[in-house]
Amino acid sequence: MSSIFTSLRAVAFGPVSPARYVSWTRGALWSLTVIVVSGGAVRLTGSGLGCSDWPNCEEDQFVADLEYHALIEFVNRLFTGVVAAAVILAVLGSLRRSPRRRDLVLWSWGLVAGVAAQVVLGAVLVKTELDPRFTMGHFLLSMVLLANAVVLVELAGRDDGAARRVAGPFTPAARIIYAVGAILLVSGTIVTGSGPHSGSDEAEVAERLPFLVREVTRIHSIIALILLFGVVWLIRSAHLRQQPEIRWRATVAASLLIAQGAVGYWQYFAGVPVLLVGVHILGASLSWIAIIRLHLSTTVDTAVLVNRADSRETVT
Repeated sequence: MSSIFTSLRAVAFGPVSPARYVSWTRGALWSLTVIVVSGGAVRLTGSGLGCSDWPNCEEDQFVADLEYHALIEFVNRLFTGVVAAAVILAVLGSLRRSPRRRDLVLWSWGLVAGVAAQVVLGAVLVKTELDPRFTMGHFLLSMVLLANAVVLVELAGRDDGAARRVAGPFTPAARIIYAVGAILLVSGTIVTGSGPHSGSDEAEVAERLPFLVREVTRIHSIIALILLFGVVWLIRSAHLRQQPEIRWRATVAASLLIAQGAVGYWQYFAGVPVLLVGVHILGASLSWIAIIRLHLSTTVDTAVLVNRADSRETVT
């Protein structure tokens, strides 16, 4: 936390180097990942209504009482301040970065818009007493934010003078994998919204979605297998066409998906214990990050395409 505010002071008094800015964008990405897990902890401990009001914890007090559920919910809200500071740092850094790049400024402001939307949606979630539809939206918006942050990190790490990147031969397949991954996330939220962990305590169970957990879990598992097969196919194709970066990122994604599947089956047959569900939430976030990084690795420099075209003309 102190390092974030130290960086905020630094950015106010001078230009920001490209290398330093990359580290700040990574900080924003990982803070957004942590709050997904901490938000999951609020739900899994039944602390979603630990604070019955917003932005105050209770109608007449901002700070939570020394009570288990209230403290968990309040600490999660406080961590939102850390996320906000990291996102503000990413925006200010993009404005003070030398040289300034328009793409970094736009993507960093995307984080601000996403965090602001999350704050509003979080307030609605409390006011509606953890309506599962808003719970789903809260998580899915977090995944949109993670995707935005991954793109920002990727762009910040590229050379300022690099040629514009366009779709490569593997991009269509990566887009399909990306789309299936998004569908997998949505189906996962439906499973969660139909399951026992509503976010409220046992004495005040929140509304659940009207689906059989067994059936929606089966659909979720089938989508996960389709996604895994697609990533494995991409690993093989990248290997045959000597694309080591794509192959490596696809291998990371496949490894995370396999681990995620193992945890998913384990938690289902173990009766969805809280700890395993928490691990599954972390795995979903990391798998999604890996899928976005895989998609980004399939684009190519326009200069590379020009060189390939020149080579073909020379041969003919």
